[in-house]
Amino acid sequence: MKTLKTQVAIIGAGPSGLLLGQLLHNAGIDTLILERQTPDYILGRIRAGVLEQGMVELLREAGVGQRMDAEGLVHGGFDLALDGRQVHIDLHALTGGKTVMVYGQTEVTRDLMAARREAGAPTIYQASNVVPHGMKSDEAFVTFEKDGESWRVDCDYIAGCDGFHGVARQSIPADCLKIFERVYPFGWLGILADTPPVHDELVYARHERGFALCSMRSATRTRYYLQVPADENVDDWSDQRFWDELKKRLPDALAEKLVTGPSIEKSIAPLRSFVVEPMQYGRMFLVGDAAHIVPPTGAKGLNLAASDVSTLFNILLKVYREDRTDLLEKYSEICLRRVWKAERFSWWMTSMLHRFDEHDEFSQRISASELDYFVSSQAGQKTIAENYVGLPYEAIE
Repeated sequence: MKTLKTQVAIIGAGPSGLLLGQLLHNAGIDTLILERQTPDYILGRIRAGVLEQGMVELLREAGVGQRMDAEGLVHGGFDLALDGRQVHIDLHALTGGKTVMVYGQTEVTRDLMAARREAGAPTIYQASNVVPHGMKSDEAFVTFEKDGESWRVDCDYIAGCDGFHGVARQSIPADCLKIFERVYPFGWLGILADTPPVHDELVYARHERGFALCSMRSATRTRYYLQVPADENVDDWSDQRFWDELKKRLPDALAEKLVTGPSIEKSIAPLRSFVVEPMQYGRMFLVGDAAHIVPPTGAKGLNLAASDVSTLFNILLKVYREDRTDLLEKYSEICLRRVWKAERFSWWMTSMLHRFDEHDEFSQRISASELDYFVSSQAGQKTIAENYVGLPYEAIE
């Protein structure tokens, strides 16, 4: 078995692993990233595109914000379409000037890959049978196989950035973790199309036929979603059927402006809320989807991963520069405070905007009344806006 050595071994070359790696590399801390897929496979995954201001600033801190700042779309608000009427949530005015950035996760990943390549920092793609070891000892290491050879990576710490189905969380003994989960009875049918956006900002639509979202990746590429049953088959949805249904769920003024076209990608994403506690096991730290999943309604998934990255990076910075090893055990506690707030907001947005067939008419009216209260009150709108732009990252003292 061949041996490598690094300070922080990172499992997963998605945006969270790459961002953590870039921040650590820039700070002079050695990292090695292990990824089981190819770069093309990772870049082929269609994911979120709304970045909180905190994540935007973190990408700039990592030195990878140039293309984002040039091509990303700054949004100072979004619209709620509630059974035909539109309500504008003015993020900029309600939060003291904060905004969000529309810039696709694929592009974030592409920028981070390029920066790591330019820095000469090592990433090993198509690494199979990755297994963390010694997490509770003073000698953590990771084993993997590549091109028929077995390797061992000796390290100080391990960052599990390998997603919900990755090996990091699965390597922790089950009796050491507590899992909180809610699976929703519907999914999001999404399409990507090279058409101009129907509106200059995102539109979240509540309708008796189900939820819809009008989003975008650029001024010429759009991303639209429809709520569908969890067991729906994507092959049953032609482009025409999708566009026809979307028009029915939008206010007339928007439906008339909708430009349709052939889809580039079409898929159905299940919705779930998931949190695991703690987010740490000895010298291994779970980051992003490895530790938590949120419904996409609140645009929190990628942003929560970024806040985890910020927390772990700043803790490790103090560990290596100030020998503050006492901070290591605080990682999970700090992260979970923000995670649960984001879980609550994502659950609330999902509950307010989607149709739940199992709810009786009383429950449906209560939900509609609660949402109406929030959007009719400046204090309610401010609460929505503060959560949407993202809560501040917690300082590491």
